[in-house]
Amino acid sequence: MIGERLLDLRKDAGLTQDQLAAILSINKHSISSYERNKSEPPDAIKIAIADYFGVSVDYLLGVTDTLTPYKEQSNCIRLPVPLTAEERKAIQDYASYLIYKRALRQK
Repeated sequence: MIGERLLDLRKDAGLTQDQLAAILSINKHSISSYERNKSEPPDAIKIAIADYFGVSVDYLLGVTDTLTPYKEQSNCIRLPVPLTAEERKAIQDYASYLIYKRALRQK
């Protein structure tokens, strides 16, 4: 899973394997090996990759499809899965309503 995700992230960023290797202070062969799932990067390199691309290590590992690192997600609520798009919209609408009510009270 790391290989596919790393390849996608690198290409989306418009980087060559050489460029990414230089950024991570490793050799191009390592990047190639990771992208082809021939080897797995050590934890320190996983963290460096995640930090550089602004994704979570969980995303790299395939644990989640959420790109954003958890530490950067503020005001998050874990919702039961699965919710329909309509149900998610209803929750967002209710949150907006609560913010609106608070603004009215503050006037």
